[in-house]
Amino acid sequence: MYKLTQYSHGAGCGCKISPKVLDTILSGHSKQAFFSELLVGNDERDDAAVFDLGDGSALISTTDFFMPIVDDAEEFGMIASANAISDVYAMGGRPLLAIAILGWPINTIPPEEAGKVINGSKIICGKAGIPLAGGHSIDAPEPIFGLAVTGRVAINHLKKNGGAREGDLLYLTKSLGVGILSTAQKKGILLEEHRRLAPESMMKLNTIGEIFGQMEYVHAMTDVTGFGLGGHLKEMCQASQSGAEIYYEQLPLLDKEALFYYLDKKSFPGGTTRNWDSYGDFISIKDDIQKYIIADPQTSGGLLVAVNQEAQQDFETTCAQHGFDLNPIGKITNSGRIVVN
Repeated sequence: MYKLTQYSHGAGCGCKISPKVLDTILSGHSKQAFFSELLVGNDERDDAAVFDLGDGSALISTTDFFMPIVDDAEEFGMIASANAISDVYAMGGRPLLAIAILGWPINTIPPEEAGKVINGSKIICGKAGIPLAGGHSIDAPEPIFGLAVTGRVAINHLKKNGGAREGDLLYLTKSLGVGILSTAQKKGILLEEHRRLAPESMMKLNTIGEIFGQMEYVHAMTDVTGFGLGGHLKEMCQASQSGAEIYYEQLPLLDKEALFYYLDKKSFPGGTTRNWDSYGDFISIKDDIQKYIIADPQTSGGLLVAVNQEAQQDFETTCAQHGFDLNPIGKITNSGRIVVN
């Protein structure tokens, strides 16, 4: 088997340009014409673009791609696809179709391996109930795969990363630690008993996001990917003109002992440092371990949801009915920053 992670300099959403560098890139673009139908665009820094169709519904458009985060080609296709489709769910919508984005080093890795990537994508698209309807491929120095995804949402079900209110409870639908474990794999120090922890999480679709979209008491939503929990929560806070408190001991972790084992071996992604350099001054922490968890880049991570505190019981009951045993990981405050307790 070809170990795909050995053919790329980055892995998964850890490849993302840091928030600070992205700010520099976006600050230099010229102002574009105003489009009244564009409900969510680049200025909002949200998960996807949203365009009003004029019939009470809106089109959701997004794209996401990255280099291998696992060695298995089919699983790479599955993870990259679940990650891209997640942006539609994070807006409260339903995906309609996907288009593949493939870059492949054809003189280094056999094209049959790329075929396995595409097959993995078809598996996940099938689970999401959508077709992989086409795509585009290039000869590239490193393997790259992802999707452009189109979805749809009733405008009154649209969820943005802004809109959270003081007192709202914060929930996260997947456990943290993907970046730490993936780095251990790339370094060749991942123990066999930990090998399936990250892939199994990353291959899960965030389909419950469509259900959250129908909940009036869900005030804001985003998915947690390459910027880590801290970065995506910061975006939510800034879009909502708020702050947040994180209950550190309540954060869901893939395996606490495993994560601390690899952190002791200095196994954490370079993206963690880039993330923290970008937004660490916005977050108050008690020690470096908290930093390594909160800034850990996630790939195909969970949904971060701000919920009216008065609806806590109903929200948690609904989540349990769909297989999610969730507890609050924090709350929205008016502090203007994130405080980890």
